[in-house]
Amino acid sequence: MQQFMYGRYGNDQLSRVYLGITLVCLVLSLFTRWTLFYIAGMALLIYSYYRMFSKNITKMSAQNQKYLNWRYGLAVKRQKARMHMEQRKTHRFYRCPQCAQKVRVPRGRGKICITCPKCKLDFIRRS
Repeated sequence: MQQFMYGRYGNDQLSRVYLGITLVCLVLSLFTRWTLFYIAGMALLIYSYYRMFSKNITKMSAQNQKYLNWRYGLAVKRQKARMHMEQRKTHRFYRCPQCAQKVRVPRGRGKICITCPKCKLDFIRRS
C-alpha cells in the first residue's frame, strides 16, 4: 500500500471534512429515505477518494491551503466577536462617520470628543 501511495496526495484536512460531510449525508439518507442525501454523500465520497489518490499534488495542496485560510479567518472572526462581547461591559464601540473605522471608548465618561485613529476626524458621542 505504501508503494502504491508513493507520489499520490493522500489524506488532508479538507478530505477529512468531505468524509465527515459524506457520513452525515449517508446517515440522513438512511433516516429520511431521500435519494438526494445519498447521491450527495456518494459524490463527496468519490471526490474525496479522487483527492487522496491524485498525483496532482500542487493543485490538491492549493485547495487544502485555501480551506485552511478560510477556516483560520472564521476562527479570527469568532475570537474578535468574543472579545468584543467581553469588552462591552467596560467600553462602547462607535463607527467613524467618515471612514467607518470602529473606535473603542471607555464607558461612563459622559459626552466625549472621539478622534478617529484612521482619518483623524473628531466627533462627539455619549460614552
